[in-house]
Amino acid sequence: MAPALAALGLSLVVVIHALWIPLKAEVAQLLLHDAWARARHGIEAPRPWPWADTWPVARLTSDQHDVDLFVLAGASGSSLAFGPGHVDGTALPGEAGNAAVGGHRDTSFAFLEALELGDVLQVETPAGELGRYAVVETAIVNERDTRALQEEPGRALTLITCWPFHALAPGGSDRYVVRALEVPLLPEAPGGRARTS
Repeated sequence: MAPALAALGLSLVVVIHALWIPLKAEVAQLLLHDAWARARHGIEAPRPWPWADTWPVARLTSDQHDVDLFVLAGASGSSLAFGPGHVDGTALPGEAGNAAVGGHRDTSFAFLEALELGDVLQVETPAGELGRYAVVETAIVNERDTRALQEEPGRALTLITCWPFHALAPGGSDRYVVRALEVPLLPEAPGGRARTS
C-alpha cells in the first residue's frame, strides 16, 4: 500500500509541476485585464499585482488563431512566466521601428507554430491605437543570432520563441522567429474606430 501511495504522490507532483507554468500564465493574463484597463485610462506602468516587476505595454491579438495576449514590459524569465514580454532596446509594439516580443513556446507563443505567411496579427497600444501586421517571414536561428532585433524603417513586429516547439527539455540553442510588417488599416467604421478586418 505504501509504495502505491508513494507512486500516486509522485505522479501528482509531476502533474502539478507540468501544469504550473501554463496555469500561472493563464491566471496572469486574467489579472492583467485590470492592469490593462488602468493603462488605457492613462496610468503609467500599472502593476497587475503589488509585487509585480512588469506591466502590460500592448495587447497582441489574432482572430485567425483565437489569440488575445497582453505583452509585458521586459522579456526576463520572471516576465515570460506570465506572458509574452517586450524585448528591451527595441521599439514598443505599435510604434515605429522593429518591436521584438519574446514568449514561451509551450504557453503564450505556442500559436506561433500555426502561423502562416500572410496571417494578420493586431497590436493595440495603451493609448488605444491599433496596428495590423502581416506575417512575411519565419525562420529558425541560433540564440546568438541577433539580426531579428535590428532596427528597420517603418513598423515591424518580431515574435521570438524557443525551438523546437515540442522539445521535452526547456530552452535550447535555437529560436523560432516570426517577422510581420504593418499593413494599412481599413477606413473608419461607424463610431470612429478603424476597422482591422
